[in-house]
Amino acid sequence: MRLAGVDEAGRGALVGSVYAAAVVLPEQYDRRQTIDSKKMTEAKRFAAADYIKSIAVDFAVATATAAEIDALNIHHATLLAMQRAVLQLTGQIDAVWVDGKFSPELPQPTTAIIGGDGLHDCIAAASILAKTARDAEMKALDETYPQYGFAKHKGYATAAHREALAHYGALPMHRRSYKTVRDL
Repeated sequence: MRLAGVDEAGRGALVGSVYAAAVVLPEQYDRRQTIDSKKMTEAKRFAAADYIKSIAVDFAVATATAAEIDALNIHHATLLAMQRAVLQLTGQIDAVWVDGKFSPELPQPTTAIIGGDGLHDCIAAASILAKTARDAEMKALDETYPQYGFAKHKGYATAAHREALAHYGALPMHRRSYKTVRDL
């Protein structure tokens, strides 16, 4: 049975896309590389992501942009990113396990599992790929807009990010539908 694990990263951020990844793991792999991404340092997450990409039967990473988040709301945009990730997988997928309370509409049987990234390796692997892809976007934004500090806060509503927003204003990739950004 080909089982795809799915997770997202960046729901609560004020800037950038929300990312989702789908991963189909092989029967044999190093389970130490597929733990919940929140329990890893950034360096270990990037090393684990490289490992997962090298051994996965299949994987895909997809996004929903800040504009899509503003148009649809973060819930529906997250489901869209998840749907896009799964639909990019090649070959037959027999079932999909999604971290969280809700699942995207898919042709395969889909199960939402609260805390799934801590329970199932395929979901944990997806969380690692989604998180590292989003972190890479934040590092790239930081190179273009270093005054915002994206490399440090990853776009979340930290005091430093809110201060930068107040001082420099919102960028085109800020999520205008989020109260913190909208109030500026």
